[in-house]
Amino acid sequence: MADNLTDTAENLLLDWINVVGTPTRPTAPLKCRLMTANGSDTAAGTEVANAGGSTYASQNVTVAAASVAGGATSNTSTLSFANMPACTVVGVEIWDSAGSPVRIWHGALVASKTVNLGDTFEIPAGDLDLTLG
Repeated sequence: MADNLTDTAENLLLDWINVVGTPTRPTAPLKCRLMTANGSDTAAGTEVANAGGSTYASQNVTVAAASVAGGATSNTSTLSFANMPACTVVGVEIWDSAGSPVRIWHGALVASKTVNLGDTFEIPAGDLDLTLG
């Protein structure tokens, strides 16, 4: 997800780099949420909603240290969303785990994926790319 930081995350990053104020670091663990409608820099998308007995839940995501070349990172393990509802997943968002969670990243999938009730949706390790620039 290149250039897909939320406005909130962009402002925190700029304040931290420029030593302005006391920006608050996101609360771990970071959570990956699946979207049925994508958001923007300023507005959250529509998260997958459980129906028909599904038990979709956001998943903890960890990323590797940023790459020296290109300011990039990706997920270190497979993200597995079991017992999905019937829906079409069009994107992902990454939120922190604060009491009032903060949305950090957003982005569309390369290709939307339709899943059936009970399916497992997976994002393999290394396939959720986060890039500055």
